[in-house]
Amino acid sequence: LKSNPSNNEEKEAQTQLTKSDELQRLHSQALSAYQQEDYEAAISLLDEILAVCVWDAELRELRAECYIKEGEPSKAISDLKAAAKLKNDNTEAFYKISRIYYQLGDHELSLSEVRECLKLDQDHKQCFSLYKQVKKLNKQIESAEEFIREGRYEDAISKYDSVMKTEPEVPIYATRAKERICHCLSKNQQAAEAIKLCTEVLQLEPANVNALKDRAEAYLLEDLYEE
Repeated sequence: LKSNPSNNEEKEAQTQLTKSDELQRLHSQALSAYQQEDYEAAISLLDEILAVCVWDAELRELRAECYIKEGEPSKAISDLKAAAKLKNDNTEAFYKISRIYYQLGDHELSLSEVRECLKLDQDHKQCFSLYKQVKKLNKQIESAEEFIREGRYEDAISKYDSVMKTEPEVPIYATRAKERICHCLSKNQQAAEAIKLCTEVLQLEPANVNALKDRAEAYLLEDLYEE
């Protein structure tokens, strides 16, 4: 503006400068809210800033952290995926996406994302540690499902027992393993055991359709038609 003053440009510049000051104020408020663990307020402020600063990777990462704290993992993934594209070699974003998918029980997507992290840095300690864990779990689940397809139900049960030992910390894997073991027991004519395990799964997930169907099959084997 100093080199080429004009009324129109000056007005536009003043408007943008005012907006810039306002965004900096909002940014300070968002950081303060985050530090005070008021994640809902932080998200609301970050929404306003990101409506203007669409390409800011760090703001997206901050909002993703807030979403994680607020129990909204799918929104966190969306922001982290954008951050991974906006910032070169963003191993941290890929690591976080992989961790979220893993916690949600989606081991295949978790494996895919952690591989992206290792493509950028094969010596990344956190990513390599997570990769080993997810790869091992993924292999066991694939192997168990292969046994089920072949009708080798005893082998599948043994393999799903291994899954529960491999990941005792994230409850969804134990629930899925029990659901599949219940299926194997039902198919293997072990009705009483199937009913017991399916009931255990249904106490955790009352609307689990697979467990309901497998328990129904087991009840048929026991001639318990009403049940």
